[in-house]
Formats: sequence, C-alpha cells, structure tokens
Amino acid sequence: MKKIAIYGKGGIGKSTTVSNLSAALSTLGYKVMQVGCDPKADSTKNLMKGAFIPTVLDVLKGKEDIELEDIIFEGYNGVLCAEAGGPTPGIGCAGRGIITAFEKLEELEAFENYNPDIVIYDVLGDVVCGGFAMPIRNQYANEVYIVTSGEMMSMYAASNISSAVKQFKSKGYAKLKGLILNAKNVENEVNLVERLCTEIDTNIFHYIPRNPLVQEAENDGKTVVEAFKESEMSNIYIDLAKKIMEE
Repeated sequence: MKKIAIYGKGGIGKSTTVSNLSAALSTLGYKVMQVGCDPKADSTKNLMKGAFIPTVLDVLKGKEDIELEDIIFEGYNGVLCAEAGGPTPGIGCAGRGIITAFEKLEELEAFENYNPDIVIYDVLGDVVCGGFAMPIRNQYANEVYIVTSGEMMSMYAASNISSAVKQFKSKGYAKLKGLILNAKNVENEVNLVERLCTEIDTNIFHYIPRNPLVQEAENDGKTVVEAFKESEMSNIYIDLAKKIMEE
C-alpha cells in the first residue's frame, strides 16, 4: 500500500489537485482512499457530486459505536472518501481533530478492511504543527508532495512545509518527493518555483497549467477527470498519477 501526503497553502488548489489525482488513479485501475485533513472538510466533495460527506469528528459527536460505513463513503469510480473534520470555528484545536480522526480510522482498521492500493492525505499546510504533522510524524505517509504556485505566500508556505518534512526525515519518517506546480499564471512562474526548488533542495515533480475546465468541472461538483475525460487537462492529471505510482 502506497501512502502519500499532499500539503500546500490554503487556497492554492491543493484539494482540487488531490481529488483529480484520486480520480485519475482510479481510472488507471487502482483502489484509492482519500482522507481530507482540513477543518473545512471539502477535500472530497468533487468526488461526491459536490456533496459534503459527514466528517469523522461530527459522527463521533453524534454516536458512540461507529462503523467504517459511517465515516468512509464511495465516490467517483470507487474512490473511498473520508473527512477528518474539525471543531466549531473559534472553539477547540483543528490539529487535535485530525489526531482524533486518525486514531478512529486506525482503531476501526480502515486500511486493513478496504485494502487500498494508495492512500492520499490532503493536508492543509499553512502550518505544520500538532495534528497537521500527523501524516508524516506518525508514519501514516511515506512520501510528501507540496502543491505550490509562483505566488509569494504559496512559496513561503512550501518552504516552511519543506523544513518540517526534513525535520521528520532525519527520524526516518516521510520524505519530500517534490513540488507540484499548480500554475496561477504569475509572471516568470516556473523560474520562481525553480529558484525555490534550489533553495529547499527539491524539484518540480509535475506541472499543472491553469485551465478553465477545472473551474467548469468544479461548478458541476466534479473533477476534470470525470467531467472532461478526453481533455488534455484530464491527461495531465493522469500523467501525474502515473508518475506518483512509478516513484
């Protein structure tokens, strides 16, 4: 079972990238599980026809004896979807919510029961502390990818995430495999991100161009891979999926 974590600054298009990656992997014949690790709980909605699924934390608040079917839902092309969820805004710690959700998935033996080929953790990466570091700190993931653009704050976040991953790598945990450049059409964008790669000793693992089909698909609650299967943009996500499975 391959286990990867994808980090990135909020609003950079990380969840869009992850859901399209999951859809692409499923079309290649892999059994995929996607775990959203953001209090907004919107990681999997484009795999669920635009619907928000119940989060692990919300289900735990409502009942004591929960089963896997209460927190894991089948989305597009069989992709298994789960959302950790978070506390009410302003109350509680979002990171602690992720820890609770992970512990429950482990307790219910989610991975043993579903036996996915790949698990993808979609993690908010503005900060890498507490529960947000859980996927790499507790060896839930072996590989880390960071989604960034050429925007300054996105690259700043990528640099911080890289530093955190390197701290954990020294302890034998997950390692950074590269940056996924989700283009925003910033001037000299590729050069800017290449310079960042030099600074943090990594590479541009994959380039995703800006394309209106992405927004068009999301407006319909779908991924590009589902909505525009034969498009060039869909093939870009499929190429990303192939590269990740070959690593």
